[in-house]
Amino acid sequence: MDRVRPLSDAVAEHVRAGDTLHLAVGHTRWSAAAREVVRQWWGRDPQFELVMLSLSSLGALFFEGGLVRRVVTGYSGDTFPNFTPNPNFARAYQDGRVAVEHWSFLAFAQRLEAAARGLPAVTTRSIAGSSMAENEGFTTVDTPFGEVGLLAPLAPDVALLHAPVADRAGNVAVHPPLLEGVWGALAARRGAVVTVERIVDDLRPWSHLVRIPAHRVLAVCEAPMGAHPGGCYAGELPVDGYGEDYDFWVDARASSRSEEYADWIRHWVLEVDSQEEYLRRLGTARRAELAAKADPESWRNDQATYLPDLDAPPNRWELAASWGARHLAERVLALDAHAVLAGAGVANLAAWLAVAIARERGSEVQLTAEIGLWGYDPVPADPFVLNHRNFGRSVMLNDASTVLGALVGGAGTRTIACLGGAQVDRAGNINSTLIPDGPFLVGSGGGNDVASVAAECIVVAILNPQRTPERCGYVTSPGRNTRALVTDLGTLEKPEGRDELVLTAVPPGPESLAERVAAARAACGWDLEVAPSVRELAPVDPDDVAALRRWDPRGWFLRDR
Repeated sequence: MDRVRPLSDAVAEHVRAGDTLHLAVGHTRWSAAAREVVRQWWGRDPQFELVMLSLSSLGALFFEGGLVRRVVTGYSGDTFPNFTPNPNFARAYQDGRVAVEHWSFLAFAQRLEAAARGLPAVTTRSIAGSSMAENEGFTTVDTPFGEVGLLAPLAPDVALLHAPVADRAGNVAVHPPLLEGVWGALAARRGAVVTVERIVDDLRPWSHLVRIPAHRVLAVCEAPMGAHPGGCYAGELPVDGYGEDYDFWVDARASSRSEEYADWIRHWVLEVDSQEEYLRRLGTARRAELAAKADPESWRNDQATYLPDLDAPPNRWELAASWGARHLAERVLALDAHAVLAGAGVANLAAWLAVAIARERGSEVQLTAEIGLWGYDPVPADPFVLNHRNFGRSVMLNDASTVLGALVGGAGTRTIACLGGAQVDRAGNINSTLIPDGPFLVGSGGGNDVASVAAECIVVAILNPQRTPERCGYVTSPGRNTRALVTDLGTLEKPEGRDELVLTAVPPGPESLAERVAAARAACGWDLEVAPSVRELAPVDPDDVAALRRWDPRGWFLRDR
């Protein structure tokens, strides 16, 4: 059977009002099919349930167009130029216009997998101990093997995804890293609408990368650069890849907050009735620039273009990252850890620096990331963990199920996590989802999965009362494995046998030790206990600050904000 269809026809035929739509994220992050759904259903109130691991800025299109009644997700926020709440999601959730169900990345993927496998439930080590445990799709049961967390299956009606290659019958080849994988396509009640860079006659030379068989595909649509503004990592598949369009993401974020949003949507979505028209609007020069970004050595151009200021004194975030990296490196050596999982933002920069320090001291520790990276070597001049140029510098490319479900907390692997969070309380619980009776934040991402099972968690943040409530009103990630909170004003740790963070170290400075202790206590939102003996941190190494700035020369994460 030939399943090749024009994209507009495929969406018109297979996407129906009231559907539960799964928009696969993977490493592509968006698709021409998602854009076409928005265009065709704009303002028609189709009452979709949107199942999407990470909404990012473009997910706001479904909200602005009145397309969605309910969302199931792991992250509702912007990604570029940094990880921030998006007001479109916050308003819709807070006024009840859109219902939302928050999950962690691994739990989200496991629910899709359960549906694809036809299982009534699937076991998980995530969610328990967090506020997400109140979700209807999660429960714990007593078994002869101990208490077990269970997740209900999640089956969409239709899945939408972008892939590098398919054949005319609809067999689809995808290249890792895969994040949530292709479980949504396999679980979809009716099947998947798939856009691809290229349709080939014979996929058998790449059969080891075929992940979706033809009978699960409703239509396959050729759409070059169909992942834009996401990138497409093609690896050995017979198409040319391209990098993520950071500038487009930044523009989409800014537009979603401006009075020009309607004009932006009209130009990039509502007036675009084909992929050819979309590419025309992108322009030849921009497309060539993104294609060049797929070159694994293209980071050298960024390095030459964006020169960090190596002379400025370190700001608060750089102080926290530098001391956090040194603390984390010591823990890597103490535990002989196999891996460090880098969270988002400043935490991932601290993790990169910590691994470099530990390896210089003889450790074989590896960097890993929730998207499915293991043993990667981050390129300079780009602070994003998901930068495609890190993929080819990885020892292994896999998915979140393998990284979060086995290599973090697995029986044979000792992993330390370096995480961030909007709030951290005295028990080490982390909140990145919402402030009760206050603002919506972003969600768990992979944070809950990591914090639930890692050997240890180190949190890196600046210290102020807003970030350190006595108890988080919403617990995204339980604090049972949080060992330390490293900040610009001091290090808080849990003493042996204690479940509460206490002040154990303060920065050097001209003030007396007592004054520096008092400054840390004054900046903490709870009555911070002081350890019997408080040590003085070593001065920040200028080489550490320089390394951080070389990864983030534009200050996307390190800017003092």
